[in-house]
Amino acid sequence: MNVWRRLSGPRRTLALAGAGVLVAGGLVTIPVTAAQAATQCDIAYTTNDWQGGFTANISIKNLGDPINGWTLGWTFPNSSQRVQQGWSAEFSQSGSQVTARSLSYNGSLATGASTTLGFNGAWSGSNPKPTSFTLNGVVCNGGGGNPTTAPPTTAPPTTAPPTTAPPTTAPPTTAPPTTPPPGTKVDNPYAGVKGYVNPEWKAKADAEPGGSRVSNNPTAVWLDRIAAINGTPNSSSNGAFGVREHLDEALRQGAGYIQFVIYNLPGRDCSALSSNGELGPDELPRYKAEYIDPIAAIQSDSKYRNIRIINVIEIDSLPNIVTNTSGQPGGTVMCDTVKANGAYVNGVGYALAKLGAIGNVYNYIDAGHHGWLGWDSNFGPTADILKTAAVASGSTVNNVHGFITNTANYSALTEPYFKVTDNVNGQTVRQSKWIDWNFYVDELSFAQAFRSKLISVGFNSNIGMLIDTSRNGWGGSARPTGPGATTSVDTYVNGGRIDRRAHAGNWCNQAGAGLGERPRANPATGIDAYVWVKPPGESDGSSKEIPNNEGKGFDRMCDPTYGGNARNGNNPSGALPDAPISGAWFSAQFQELMRNAYPAL
Repeated sequence: MNVWRRLSGPRRTLALAGAGVLVAGGLVTIPVTAAQAATQCDIAYTTNDWQGGFTANISIKNLGDPINGWTLGWTFPNSSQRVQQGWSAEFSQSGSQVTARSLSYNGSLATGASTTLGFNGAWSGSNPKPTSFTLNGVVCNGGGGNPTTAPPTTAPPTTAPPTTAPPTTAPPTTAPPTTPPPGTKVDNPYAGVKGYVNPEWKAKADAEPGGSRVSNNPTAVWLDRIAAINGTPNSSSNGAFGVREHLDEALRQGAGYIQFVIYNLPGRDCSALSSNGELGPDELPRYKAEYIDPIAAIQSDSKYRNIRIINVIEIDSLPNIVTNTSGQPGGTVMCDTVKANGAYVNGVGYALAKLGAIGNVYNYIDAGHHGWLGWDSNFGPTADILKTAAVASGSTVNNVHGFITNTANYSALTEPYFKVTDNVNGQTVRQSKWIDWNFYVDELSFAQAFRSKLISVGFNSNIGMLIDTSRNGWGGSARPTGPGATTSVDTYVNGGRIDRRAHAGNWCNQAGAGLGERPRANPATGIDAYVWVKPPGESDGSSKEIPNNEGKGFDRMCDPTYGGNARNGNNPSGALPDAPISGAWFSAQFQELMRNAYPAL
């Protein structure tokens, strides 16, 4: 029997990159002007620009008296600049003049307090930054200094701007002095509520021809580095939104759940190159203090207690230390290191304990996919290491709500034209080169069986599974319509299989792939939801080495000319050409995914 290896590839993150070239927007700090009333403020305006569009992030800092309710105003220098979709404020535009009004939860600003808002916009010709902002009708300061002509800091009550609400009308979403009790966990956090649509991903999808057909689907927010917690406005991956901004926008949308990918373990993705992380294998203390703790602090804010916060925990981590250490095909020294020093097990345990203690947070651990873990030699040992991590660093199995398979991968949800129990001319189809003695041929059967195995090793009986269906549709003209010829096990399997990859070990920007089932709850027994955790259109990795300052490497499995290695049976990589670095927007891939979607768009 073939002892298998890692077949799941590097995962990257939310992209704010444009289709092709990302132009990093500048930071505008408004020059100091003479204050005209007690309201004084500091405005920071940043943008990420691409051809014809941009995302703007605005920070308001109150330098004057406390205010309850604010109205921010500015004038676009270019008459073509338009606000298309905003968040954390109510936007309106008349000609070039824009107004943004506070919402119920962010209208109160104490002296020195800040809040952020933003929008997706469009432009033609040029996209210059506004040069002046007003808050409640008063021109804002820029550097925080007080002009000599400033009036007294205490404004007479009669001069309060009309939008100021009396203290007794403070919105109920403002956190009271005592923290309300945490929310009660439900059995399936996806059931009965709508998911959060990331406006940064939506803007990219909407900019593509036909993209509006899918841009309202919920996708996950990837936190692939410490900086992503507060937002990375000048990055080709992630975006200007940090964790708090995404949660605030989820409140604005009235979303019932939001999905984050927790993805920054020490020595991350130890067997790949394009998704290695920022932390070295010995930096577990930094992972805890600078990454997990700040995320937990934000997610535990009582302001967000009514949102079901779903955390997908550390893609590609724990299965790697089962299948990609010394003695395995393609085993690496890095995987040996993080297995020996406990970085993965203890890091995952700490994340589970810290995040699982929050009443409205639901943790789902990554569990590979059938083309990686479907052999007995991998199936049982992976379940065991998942259990070990679930009770490490002070955690218990109660901090695990479930597991996810096929994250950012391409394995078909179901194979309708053959089963693993089929025989051809007296031979089991498990002998075919494609199946290669695996016990599973698709993700649904694997996820359901792995759920049972996980319960048997000590996880709670009500755990649920997620399957990432963002790129496993395999529709289009190449999709088979019936079984293959019964000449041999290979002709039978290859002629009828939905998954058209050259090998199940191919994971990078796969040619011919399509969008899969749309996100929905309770699709099958034991499955909490089909989800789009990997946002369609975001690259898995560059097709050639591209110098960058974002820590993105180059893996030959993303090179369309590569002939493969031991992990993929020395087959061609099947990757699309001209791909950008991982996490960056890949227009050609997005168009291919829509073209080959199944169910079709």
